[in-house]
Parts: sequence; structure tokens; C-alpha cells
Amino acid sequence: MQSEKQSAQTQSLKAEYDRLDESRANTVPWSKWGPYLSERQWGTVREDYSKNGDAWDYFSHDQARSRIYRWGEDGIAGISDNKQFLCFCLALWNGVDPILKERLFGLTNSEGNHGEDVKEYYFYLDSTPTHSYMKMLYKYPQKAYPYDDLVATNKKRSRSEKEYELLDTGVFDQNQYFDLFVEYAKADADDVLISVTAHNRGNQDASLHLLPTLWFRNTWWAGDTTAQKPMLSVSEDGLGIHANHPELGSYELQCEGAPVLLFTNNETNEERYGGKSVSKYTKDAFHRYLLQKETAAINPARTGTKAAAHYELKVPAGKSQTIRMRLTKSGTTGSGTTSGAAFDDFSSIMQLRLKEADDFYRLIVPQHVLDDEKLVMRQAFAGMLWSKQYYYYTLEAGSRNMMYLRTRRTRCVTPAGSTC
Repeated sequence: MQSEKQSAQTQSLKAEYDRLDESRANTVPWSKWGPYLSERQWGTVREDYSKNGDAWDYFSHDQARSRIYRWGEDGIAGISDNKQFLCFCLALWNGVDPILKERLFGLTNSEGNHGEDVKEYYFYLDSTPTHSYMKMLYKYPQKAYPYDDLVATNKKRSRSEKEYELLDTGVFDQNQYFDLFVEYAKADADDVLISVTAHNRGNQDASLHLLPTLWFRNTWWAGDTTAQKPMLSVSEDGLGIHANHPELGSYELQCEGAPVLLFTNNETNEERYGGKSVSKYTKDAFHRYLLQKETAAINPARTGTKAAAHYELKVPAGKSQTIRMRLTKSGTTGSGTTSGAAFDDFSSIMQLRLKEADDFYRLIVPQHVLDDEKLVMRQAFAGMLWSKQYYYYTLEAGSRNMMYLRTRRTRCVTPAGSTC
């Protein structure tokens, strides 16, 4: 009995190292899914096609909910595959915000008195190198997010004055905010468990709309009519989202609790800019459906290239609520089961991956440092691991294109997925 216990402990201690070895040897693609989705993509240089090179004015935060990106995607606490074909993130609405919260807000260089600056509070709490376990915290006010106030007040301030921060606006007074903890754990390389826990830190009950969103990066914008277009649809049991991609394959997003499933397309809403959209159902459909009550914005056929599971929660004061999902490749252990059965082993897998993460860092972090210092080091590692970002950039190299996955150390990846 003691020997079995010691064997289990040894296995747990080396579990992440084994995954790293399998990943390096290309026997198991443990790094296929990870936090490669940036929190914001709008205003980046690669999306700038202006005549004067002003990326921020060419593609603003306000436009981002309605315009497609050409070279990457963004979202809060999100993940994607390593070629960013299929993306997942958390969208939010507190019932009073002027827009659906789908990405981080920040000031541009011309708006901030100290230049570009993100005006949000989010914290990377944990991650292993293979992203077998990850945890992040996002703080979401229960009052209306003060977009206009942040822009106007910072613009008035001189370079010698302090920046006007989100906390200064008063939206967090009386602890009227949600702490949103997002956790990921991998049952295997193509089976990702997702947990979102909303804590109401205020002294009154509060409503919260959670819209975990699944979508395909728009790789068809260039007009290649010969390419097979990816598609999202309702899963066979009617409780989740089926994703089919010609290169990535088929996946299922299984959703606990029977949320309302919403479908649209990852296409630009050209009508907003005086043009004509290629699709009736556009990128900003969930914003229009939820905030502007445009039911016609959602595809009634329940198909498209962007979809969300709409959870409407009432979180009691000082309490929390959790929603759970599972993203699995069709044919793996977690897929092909009923929605309820898909979550039978959910808690045990989450606990196991967290324990393995604890064991991994127990060997990494020096034992002589204080507990607080260990926590700081672990979160510092988490910050570096969460900050990987998919970066698509095309170079002429004979007849071959190359894709880049930008991390702290840039890595070149060929279309076949092998390292250059």
C-alpha cells in the first residue's frame, strides 16, 4: 500500500516533465492548445493599412467588435490552437455597460498622457509550460465601464501628472465588482476542461451575463472560393457547439447547464461603415442581440463561424457561481458523450492537474524562500507562460509561406507545424 502511494507521488512529480518530453519529441502535442490569443489585437501595426501609418486611428477599440482582423484574434482569458484556427474566450455583460466586454480596453498613444495604456485589471495566476493547467483572474465592475471618462480625463492631463486609472473612476467602490477566475486543465492534448467562477464581491445580489465564445479566425477574407470554409453548428445532443475545420478537424464544446446557444459569422458589419456586408450575420451580433435587443442579428439556423453559450446568472452577494465546459476533439475520451457524462470526471481531472502543477513548481522554486516569495515567483512564471501570442506574418520564401508564433523567444513554424 505504501509502495503504491509512493509510486503515485513519483508519477505526479514527474507528470509535467513527461509531458514536456512528449511535446519535444512530437509524440504528443501537449502545446497544441494554449493561451495564444492576445487580450487585444485592435490597433496593432499588422492591421494598419492606412496611408499615414497611424494604426490606432485606422483600427480603433470601438471598431474591433464589428470589424474582422486579418492576421490574428483577441479575447479575454482565451485560448486557441497553435495556428489559431479555432479560438475560445470569455465575453461578459453586467447589464449596464454600453458594449459587450469581449476584449481589453486601453488608451492609444494620443489619448494617454503617458502614451498607450491598458485600463483593465487582470492577473495571470498559474500555468505549467505545456498549459496542462492554467488559471487567470479578471476583475469586472458591476457599474457601467467608464470608457468616455477614461479617455476624456487622461487627455486633459499633462505628461507631468499622474495617469487617471480605472480605480480612480469609482467603479470599484463598495466592492461592486466580480472576480472572474478562469481555469483550464487538459485531460489530454485535445481535451481541454474549462471552468469559470464568478465571485460577487459586493453586498448586493448582482446579475451577470457570461458568453463563452467559440469562433474561427477569418482565413477566408482574401476570397479563396476553392477553400473549404469552416463551420460551427449545434452538437448532436443540442447542448453544445460542434466545430468543423478542414485542417484542424472536428471539435465539440460541451456546455454544462443547458445555456442558450447563439450563432453568427466572423464577418465585418459593413453596414456600420456605410457598406454592404458579405453576410447578414456579423461579428458584432452578440452585442446587438444582448444590448440592443436585435434578435434578427442571430442566425436562427444556428450555424456560422462564431458562436456563444449564453449563461444569465444571478450571483448572490458574497457568493459565487461556476460554469463548466469541455472542448474536445471528436473521437477523444471526452467527446461523443452526453453533456452530463462529459463532466463526471471533470473535478478529479482539475484537481489532478493542479496537484501536478504544485509538484512541478515544488521542484522549480527554491525551497529556502518564504511562502509569499514562492507565490510571487510562480505568478511571474505564469505571466510569461500566459503572454505567448500567436502572430501570423507572411514572408516570401520561394513558394513557401511561413507562420510565426511570437512568444518571449520568437519561434518560426512552417505550415506543417514543424519548427524551422
